[in-house]
Amino acid sequence: MGQSLPKPALRPFLPADTPMLAAIFVASVQELTGDDYSEAQQEAWAAVADEEESFGKKLASELTLIATLQGSPVGFASLKDNTEIDMLYVHPSVAGQGVGTLLCDALEKLAGARGAKSLTVDASDTAVDFFRKRGYAAQQRNSVTINGEWLANTTMKKAFADGGAQS
Repeated sequence: MGQSLPKPALRPFLPADTPMLAAIFVASVQELTGDDYSEAQQEAWAAVADEEESFGKKLASELTLIATLQGSPVGFASLKDNTEIDMLYVHPSVAGQGVGTLLCDALEKLAGARGAKSLTVDASDTAVDFFRKRGYAAQQRNSVTINGEWLANTTMKKAFADGGAQS
């Protein structure tokens, strides 16, 4: 008899989550972006979470949701100013299992319910296809410097029908 996989659940961010989310962020960058970014770029990007206190303050300053499996965090996403998906990271062990979709769906619904007409995201090269499949369209290419390394990303935008998020 087959056993069904546990379904991910969502909950709000709590300050005590910061160390676990920092670990998810680092693992996601180090293990999922190697096809698109050099090792030096990955190290600079992952180092954003080295200062846990400022990383936690950033998460707390935005609407941050955590995806959990059997109570343990496996991903997170944050909405900045109700207009931008600022962060969306999943642990490599659950990549491709719908956790990112669950988080993105929730942020889109929340933003739409709060009156947003669209959402933008500065998508890493690794995440562009994920967002494109969700209806986001590329607006512009960007080069950003993080800890002394240049990284490229793409600003993408999704307009909501009737001013609210679609499911």
